[in-house]
Amino acid sequence: MNAFHPDLALARFIPPLSCGPRLARLMSRAKPRPVDPGPDVTVRELVVPGPAGAPAVSLRVFQPAGLRAPAPALLWTHGGGLIFGAPEQDDPTNIAFARHLGITVAAVRYRLAPGSPAPAAVEDAYAALRGLVAHADELNIDIGRIAIGGASAGGGITAALALLAHDRAEIRPVFQLLVYPMLDDRTTTRTDIDTRNLRLWTAKSNRYGWSAYLGAAAAGPDVSPYAAAARREDLSGLPPAWIGVGTLDLFHDEDVDYARRLNDSGVPCELHVVPGAFHGFDVTFRKAAISRTFWQRQAKALADALSGSP
Repeated sequence: MNAFHPDLALARFIPPLSCGPRLARLMSRAKPRPVDPGPDVTVRELVVPGPAGAPAVSLRVFQPAGLRAPAPALLWTHGGGLIFGAPEQDDPTNIAFARHLGITVAAVRYRLAPGSPAPAAVEDAYAALRGLVAHADELNIDIGRIAIGGASAGGGITAALALLAHDRAEIRPVFQLLVYPMLDDRTTTRTDIDTRNLRLWTAKSNRYGWSAYLGAAAAGPDVSPYAAAARREDLSGLPPAWIGVGTLDLFHDEDVDYARRLNDSGVPCELHVVPGAFHGFDVTFRKAAISRTFWQRQAKALADALSGSP
């Protein structure tokens, strides 16, 4: 019996490849091709100061053409297991967010492990958030309506960014959009997960990604929640959230548990679970009806969160 959703039935032919040091190096060299947004959306590169003692941070910024009044913004963080990836890989969805929601979308180009281990990625994301606020007048951004979001490793970085922003109390994002986020390094020690239908991100890949980012500390007692957000015990006071994940995703259990813990802490979190969907299904089968619905749910949650002043 095919375990995959009918729209994703061809996933059974995708080999369950795992990512290690060699493949990660190849992936990091393979630069995704930028997408031309067309005449109704503009794109530019914005460079902002990085964390103390670290390089500047670049953002790939999409805006509706002709934007003149302050509008909401989304700071987006790409996936790639903490070890590869670039903002351009998410151009299609970021352009769609800017076009259909009338918002600014800024995708952060953060440092990758193992060359830059924790907390480099989340500190770069925080620097990007500060940079957006600093350039708010120039970019016509309403600083009272900035959301943060990301997919996979980017979703995990986003969740950690929400914690960091809360604790530093300088900037208050109004929403966190977490697409099958990579939240908990302790998943690497589990032996009870059925791995037969995992695709694109396997248990072996997960072990390498977390070990590259955390080193010997991975799955140990001393991991910071700014590196793995699920490590945080007290989730109260965080921005409302949306979490989406498939039942065949390695991150399913940790994502469902994080959604429950957010709600138990008084943080509204909408959880959307897609039956028979694997990690990254919406990118692999972008035109499938289930993938389009998955994006539409994200867009609605984001639009609702940004629709008025907090």
